[in-house]
Amino acid sequence: MRVRARHRARKSIYDPVHGPIALEGVPLALVSTPAFQRLWGIRQTGFAHLVFPGANHTRLEHSLGAFSVAQRMALALERPSVDVETVAAAALFHDVGHGPFSHTLDGPMEEVLGYGHEHLSRLEVLGLGDRPGKDPVPAILEGGGLSPRAVAGLIDPATDRERRSLLRAVLHGPVDADRIDYLQRDAHYTGVAHGAIDAARLLDTIESEGGRLLFAEKGRSALEGFLVGRSLMYRSVYYHKTVRAAEVMLQAAVERVPGYPDRARPFFGLTDGDLLASLRVAGGRGAQTVDALLERRLFKRVGGIPRAGPSLSRRLQEMLRAPASRRQREAELAERIGAPDGTVLLDLAGFESRTGSAELAEIALREHGQVTHPFAEAPWDRLLLRPSTPYSVALYAEPGWRGPAEERLLRRLDDLL
Repeated sequence: MRVRARHRARKSIYDPVHGPIALEGVPLALVSTPAFQRLWGIRQTGFAHLVFPGANHTRLEHSLGAFSVAQRMALALERPSVDVETVAAAALFHDVGHGPFSHTLDGPMEEVLGYGHEHLSRLEVLGLGDRPGKDPVPAILEGGGLSPRAVAGLIDPATDRERRSLLRAVLHGPVDADRIDYLQRDAHYTGVAHGAIDAARLLDTIESEGGRLLFAEKGRSALEGFLVGRSLMYRSVYYHKTVRAAEVMLQAAVERVPGYPDRARPFFGLTDGDLLASLRVAGGRGAQTVDALLERRLFKRVGGIPRAGPSLSRRLQEMLRAPASRRQREAELAERIGAPDGTVLLDLAGFESRTGSAELAEIALREHGQVTHPFAEAPWDRLLLRPSTPYSVALYAEPGWRGPAEERLLRRLDDLL
């Protein structure tokens, strides 16, 4: 009698961006966990599908792509197998803490929970999430010879040593596996060509020295394309005015749910559809906003303030630190035109979202035998550090109140804020 040999389970997933992605052992077990499977229900680009109808890809797809790229980067750097497996596992789970519609609810999450999605991902990896003691993730990692703390440290570093490690730069740095995947993936599904970067060249020219990432001289054009593509994708897709309209609407719906902030605590573990259903059940202004989102009756951008002066900047910083003060200002603006609270909203994305000069200074090239940092200098700094939106603060209004908001609020917006 012939006995069939037992083979280690192995699966291959065909990805439209990277081609076949092989999964076996720890990664295969991780993708089967409830925490990872939840990502099927979260759109990668939030509300970008309202402008780019093809953008219905999910966080799960992106996580698989980041896993593939991180694995290839670590192999290109000739890291030991345990390092390759650790950073690949971290890439696979780096986004499991995302709330519904991805980054849309980052602000409310910080306000309600006191931390962001990276920390929630860390808790899942350590088995300290919503079901402590029942989450299989730590056991899966340990069973494969990996340290849950090492994986968690790459996702959400707890020490300076973790923050400055080479593997952390593979997952989260100026040119990392996360961005290499999402720029290509989002370009593919939106149809916007700006994110079509030369990932193969980047991976072919990656090196390390003294525990830091750098790129060979022949990779400079690929780096330039990556940085320009990233800047253009933020301006044309992620911060498109209509996408931002939907995002501030959903944020307003969550912030105005009866019993906020306590009642909102469970929201961040839901999928997109479950959140919309929960807001509808909660009633009030939020339910009306959800109906408007589903029927694509979006708020209109009335205008804004292109550049905030010192006094306004201080007030905007206070609104970012204390979102309740922003909501109070929104209620006052609505009252000035006789509108209900929640019909006039402020968008501070142009004030808070900038690529830091320190981040550009981290990008290193080996040119003529020397390590250089060319992207922190003109003209790159002027191109790459420009805001993603034309306004430091933008004013959005429900369509029926757009006229009154433009006539009675926009011209005096600086003073009213």
